[in-house]
Amino acid sequence: MYLSLQQRKYLKQSMNQPNTRILIVEDEPKVASFVMRGLEENGFSCEIAIDGLMGKRMFNAGDYDLLILDINIPFKNGIELCKEIRICNEKIPVIMLTALGTTEDKLSGFDSGADDYLVKPFEFRELLARIRSLLKRISIAEAGENILTFLDLDVNLKTYDVKRGEKKNDLTQKEFTLLVYLLQNKGRVLSRMDIAENVWGINFDTGTNIIDVYVNFLRKKIDKDFSQKLIHTQTGVGYILKA
Repeated sequence: MYLSLQQRKYLKQSMNQPNTRILIVEDEPKVASFVMRGLEENGFSCEIAIDGLMGKRMFNAGDYDLLILDINIPFKNGIELCKEIRICNEKIPVIMLTALGTTEDKLSGFDSGADDYLVKPFEFRELLARIRSLLKRISIAEAGENILTFLDLDVNLKTYDVKRGEKKNDLTQKEFTLLVYLLQNKGRVLSRMDIAENVWGINFDTGTNIIDVYVNFLRKKIDKDFSQKLIHTQTGVGYILKA
């Protein structure tokens, strides 16, 4: 018998099981058990996959609310797995938890569809804070309006459709999150620290230029073909979405 998502969540609640299920795809047993133990102590329900193929099978068969992916895992790496997951599910939060920490590594992770990127070694409380932040963001988006609009720009929070005038735009997961944050704060100058904390998560490495890189990505898709620009630079401060 097929159960809807809401029915499955109600069933889990009625059985006194945690409502939030997390899939950890990690081939290092010590790291996987450390993360699982810490999350379960904080009320989450966790399962572990030790390679990319196993992670894909478990994701397809399970009802997860968030994924934690290592990149260097056997058979199918975390980048490939994240891309495949995004094809069938655009909304589930994905955190990359990996030893690869260069700007290029982070860009690759975000381009694959990850919502956040945390470099090993890490503090568990930071991972926990990022998980809670992502889940809260999803909850707020689901409870709010479906459509964000500014002038001729329309963003659908449910379907992830982005349209400027008659032009439809395909955004990566991180580009979409950045655009939504700018729209939610239209007319307000946002510092790089504001953007780092609210789009990339707390304690993001602001020593890199990754925020500027993503703003430029977004400009090419949103502003490039239009005489009226929406995303503006406030020199020495940050960015603002305005007419």
